[in-house]
Amino acid sequence: MDPVHGYQVTNVEASMASPSSLLHWTRRMIEIRKQNPAFGLGTYTELPSSNPAVLAFLREYEDDLVLCVNNFSRFAQPTELDLSAFEGRHPVELFGGVRFPAVGALPYLLTLGGHGFYWFRLRGDTA
Repeated sequence: MDPVHGYQVTNVEASMASPSSLLHWTRRMIEIRKQNPAFGLGTYTELPSSNPAVLAFLREYEDDLVLCVNNFSRFAQPTELDLSAFEGRHPVELFGGVRFPAVGALPYLLTLGGHGFYWFRLRGDTA
């Protein structure tokens, strides 16, 4: 018996009981995607990143605008994104609802943890 990954320990019943399980995380991801139609129906626009390890793109559908930033490195990575077309909007992180500083005319600086990512809704000043 594998005491860490064996079926006696890692199974659906155990995953359902643990709020930090991969099952709960995956369900939350699916829920967020369903709440944002831009993920499935929106246009895809890749954004230039100052760091080749970071992929950034926009998904836009009607009034739903989602910015996705992905770090493909196992190490933390900084990047600067040209978001000047969205000046005055606030990125709101989709998992926790945290409102990030407003986008300005200068490049937008983000640092992502190893293999980390952000999903943001870009909201106007009043939102």
